[in-house]
Amino acid sequence: MLISITTLSVFFGADVLPALAKEPSSVVSALDSDNDQTLDLAEVKKAANDLFTTLEKDGDETLDAKELKGRIDKKSLKVADPDSDKTVSRDEFQNYVEKIFKDADPDNDGTVDENELSTKQGKSLQRLIQ
Repeated sequence: MLISITTLSVFFGADVLPALAKEPSSVVSALDSDNDQTLDLAEVKKAANDLFTTLEKDGDETLDAKELKGRIDKKSLKVADPDSDKTVSRDEFQNYVEKIFKDADPDNDGTVDENELSTKQGKSLQRLIQ
């Protein structure tokens, strides 16, 4: 069943139209603490830290390949694990997240929006924060 925007605006009021036009993605909605419909580095790093805490099950304050659950591929793990100990510490994880954030922000405005999150780099970032 298709419902036109006109029908929605009549039923819900004209205020629904701007929301329909710029509905943020679920990841942006969930993590965007300042409600600007983008994610800045602080919001991303907080989400990454929360995810690290959730994934870190054995109490050693590192993530191994099993705990990472495919969020970082083998090739990228070499970048995320600069000391090559086959685990990623919280600091290493945060540094890697910052690198991927910068890769996902090609316009260098310090935020990633829905369009940037839909790119290959943006999808890599999403795996590190949710």
